[in-house]
Amino acid sequence: MAQGQSRIIPIYTSQGDAEAFLQYPYLFNRLGEWVGWVTPQREVYSVMGFFVGTLTSDPRIVRKRSEDADKPRQRPPRAPGRITTPAQVPLAPMMQELTHSLVDVLAEEPERLHTLDSGEMREDMD
Repeated sequence: MAQGQSRIIPIYTSQGDAEAFLQYPYLFNRLGEWVGWVTPQREVYSVMGFFVGTLTSDPRIVRKRSEDADKPRQRPPRAPGRITTPAQVPLAPMMQELTHSLVDVLAEEPERLHTLDSGEMREDMD
């Protein structure tokens, strides 16, 4: 799919900040760099194929606090090109309070969604 063919959806933190953008199925950071993807089941994976959380209808990315590596690593799709993120985004919708068992990934654990060339879980280059 060529760039611009599907719309760009802002993904918010619980504080209402747009910290990521979805151009289905790809997730991008505020700089337009690829940081993950979303499955048809709304599961979010990092560029390295690690489970990150679930995309809610708010839209936010959340995960269960107790959830560790119980989901198998997935093979990432082919890396997309960089996108130009919108200069202005709509205000975040009213969001439900998260229960203590849920973590707002973009607000509390943004390092889970990093670019291919950064992050703790990247593979050694040698």
